[in-house]
Amino acid sequence: MMSFLSFSLGGKKIKAAKIRSSSSSSTSSFPSDVKPLFLCTPYVTHMLVKGNFRTITELPKYIDINEWLAFNTFEFFNHINMFYGSITDFCTPQTCPTMSAGSSAEYVWIDASSKKIKLSAPQYIDYMASSIENMLNDESFFPTKADRDFPKEFPQLVRRIFSQLIRLFGHIYHHHYDKILALYEEPHLNSLFAHFISFAKEFDLLDRKEIQPLQELIDTMIKEGIVS
Repeated sequence: MMSFLSFSLGGKKIKAAKIRSSSSSSTSSFPSDVKPLFLCTPYVTHMLVKGNFRTITELPKYIDINEWLAFNTFEFFNHINMFYGSITDFCTPQTCPTMSAGSSAEYVWIDASSKKIKLSAPQYIDYMASSIENMLNDESFFPTKADRDFPKEFPQLVRRIFSQLIRLFGHIYHHHYDKILALYEEPHLNSLFAHFISFAKEFDLLDRKEIQPLQELIDTMIKEGIVS
């Protein structure tokens, strides 16, 4: 993974305590007529690097496509978890009673029996992270040994994981971006998201409906030449 994503979120507890003392208990959702913070200047263009992210998402020569998908899926999952870990104290059943990404996108968890369950955001994210981690650690899905092949349905499995990760991005951007700003993490988060979206576009891993809550941010990144 590129070094710009290999940042440290250490030392955030002191800052987090300061944020907690000056913040209300309500989550940072935005009225429909108010532009979200993550779309405001200058935050929307705060990035760690300049240039188009497609150059680091294209399949390298001599690399198996499933290996490339697996490696990047693992890395994106770990990095977005780092961000959520830095603001998890502010994402509680009280502040985030539903898993949402703005006022127009609310998600329910679907269990093994296809039953839809309405969960608070932290509960949903815990279920999601556990489910993805189990898949990543399952040799039948993500083989690490030379004598094992990727399953035929592997691209569909990666699409399922990406569809969950985009929901986590959406929740952080829409409901916790003020905390991201207070922790000076917005260049890191924007860079990670631009990389994530560029990779998803390169390998057709997300449907238009799934990116809708962050479409304006993606459009801005396309306009700025960050995402193709």
